[in-house]
Amino acid sequence: MSMISNQPKRISVGAILTLTPLVLVLMIVATANTQSTSAGIPPEQPIATTTSPTVLVELFTSEGCSTCPPADKLLTDLDQIQPVAGVQVIALSEHVDYWDRLGWTDRFSSVQFSERQGEYSRALGGKGLFTPEMIVDGRTSLIGGKVKLVLEAIAEAARSPKAEVTVALQTSGPKSVALTTQVEKVPDLSRGDKAEVMLAITESGLVSSVSRGENSGRQLAHSAVTRKLIKLGTVEGQSFSGERVIGLESSWKRENMKAVAFVQERSSRRVLGATAIKLQL
Repeated sequence: MSMISNQPKRISVGAILTLTPLVLVLMIVATANTQSTSAGIPPEQPIATTTSPTVLVELFTSEGCSTCPPADKLLTDLDQIQPVAGVQVIALSEHVDYWDRLGWTDRFSSVQFSERQGEYSRALGGKGLFTPEMIVDGRTSLIGGKVKLVLEAIAEAARSPKAEVTVALQTSGPKSVALTTQVEKVPDLSRGDKAEVMLAITESGLVSSVSRGENSGRQLAHSAVTRKLIKLGTVEGQSFSGERVIGLESSWKRENMKAVAFVQERSSRRVLGATAIKLQL
């Protein structure tokens, strides 16, 4: 059964998205005087824990979609600038594959991400798949370039109770890494739901030269591209502990990579906690 709409880009956001860079700059300047410390992930950190409220922001995007590049830029700014004071934004860029048949094959796309977006659509009462779509902490679906609404949703999600999530890099080889993930103090679950522990491997600093489709002739930059997304296990009680060896492709640049661990309710898709760690020691 297909979960893909015949109109994947069902909402036109051209005029709104073209304002994204300017709006984002103005909002960052407005908060600069009150933000005294960075909420970003410290560089060269071998162990990551949730020491401040974290919010997971997922972007469903495609290189074949002409309205997606501004949303890609917004995700990069959320990841690198961390514009919400006192909140650590953790970014995942998930490239869907249903645009691939429309003129340009996105080299980062996967049916796994199209299916994941479909799960969100069903859980959140959506009417089909579209790009660019941002999902904030598994709770709120937004058009990917609406900066003000995205920042408000992040601030709201940060006020929810969070699980304590820790990721440690145990060993690092040329083709793999061993990671230990621990989860404690998981908030109360929705009635009848279960909490799953997920692990994503992301890479930033990626650039594509598009020669066909809606973005033909453009050079597109990407951050936090999800290279792998796997389920580690299920929370029992209020805690989880596990270790996993993750294979890495030789073409992936370790200095631009992170491991992202998060806890998510299986049915409601609500994210209960997250953390991230750089993969280069």
